[in-house]
Amino acid sequence: MKTLMIFVALLFSTAVAIDAADSSFTQADRDRMLRLEVRLEEGLKAINQKMDDGLKATNQIIDDLRGLIYVMISVTISGMFVLVGFILWDRRTTLAPVTKTTKELEARTDKLELAIKEKAEKDPELKEALRHAGLL
Repeated sequence: MKTLMIFVALLFSTAVAIDAADSSFTQADRDRMLRLEVRLEEGLKAINQKMDDGLKATNQIIDDLRGLIYVMISVTISGMFVLVGFILWDRRTTLAPVTKTTKELEARTDKLELAIKEKAEKDPELKEALRHAGLL
């Protein structure tokens, strides 16, 4: 914008220099040029105002989009935390019956092994079979 105003000022100064050399440049021409200059400045102000309004609107849109992106990122991260929490909860609830059953089976196996070892003390054939299996 400043460049345009400098160009217009140079144009007017050239017109004044021509006016001194050429006497056909009348007072009416000067008045017309002044009116043209005023209209040009008003037009430039209007254009500047429109550009400022456009930039403000663009900045507002960018700010709104930035807010939307923050919300989307927050929702995504929250969703991932909820999903991980659900997976951990589901895993514990799924494994609880399995671990309970496994402990019960281990206890029962220990009891059976103890009973078989006691019986093997009285039965030499069973004792030899357990020794061969590596249980004694």
